Amino acid sequence: MSEAPVVDAAPAPETKPPHLLLDHYLKTLRLPSFKREYEKQAGLAAKAGDDHVKYLLRLTELEMIDRERRLVDRRIRAAKFPSVKSLDTFDFKAMPTLNKPLVRDLARCEYIDRRENVIALGPSGTGKTHIALGLGLAACQKGLAVGFMTAAALVHELMEARDEKRLLRLQRQLGNLKLLIIDELGFVPLSKTGAELLFEVFSQRYERGATIVTSNLPFDEWTQTFGSERLTGALLDRLTHHVHILEMNGESYRLTQAKKNKQGPEANAGAEANG
Repeated sequence: MSEAPVVDAAPAPETKPPHLLLDHYLKTLRLPSFKREYEKQAGLAAKAGDDHVKYLLRLTELEMIDRERRLVDRRIRAAKFPSVKSLDTFDFKAMPTLNKPLVRDLARCEYIDRRENVIALGPSGTGKTHIALGLGLAACQKGLAVGFMTAAALVHELMEARDEKRLLRLQRQLGNLKLLIIDELGFVPLSKTGAELLFEVFSQRYERGATIVTSNLPFDEWTQTFGSERLTGALLDRLTHHVHILEMNGESYRLTQAKKNKQGPEANAGAEANG
């Protein structure tokens, strides 16, 4: 009886090295900090004599920190701030009428949870926008959805959305924001339609979301912007029901800084001549 032919076993499929597979899996699972740090942290853990639980805990902490940072970055980009400014860079000494303890308390963002409003009033250049941006940044750092627009730009977008039959969608988007910042209210008088559309935004957010408004006009002059005492009264009734008012009256902060910058070189030149 003839022997059965010997069939060579098929070669085992080539497998990737473990570290390449691990990199692939971590990338697929979207764990960039794990992928970036696991070798370095393994060396540190071995040197310190840490067990695998402490090693994994450290990697998890790094991933959480990085994920929170990315979330804040996304919130800041989505807010569309004209510039990113923090309250730490605001010169409170230059604006003595501003209630600094209140601003610091607002930076904790508890007013947003309570769906309260903030209104910053004062002449141009006194730092109202800086304060609004600082409070907006604080909200982003809490992971909250924030939107920033000037009043004129918001009204323009509302009117454009109405003409393009997407007003309801835009109103829903505005309504979903935890904090809406409307800057420079009162700088430009509004048309009747624009005033009504902006009023609708305030009305829809009433007791549903927090709003920050900056204005160069005192309340008794808001009728100049909205063109109707009835509409202005109804708007202020909603906006000021749960409100924190920041009084920012004083010389223009920008003008003061410009004077200092202009005087600086002259003062230095004088000092050098006298020296």
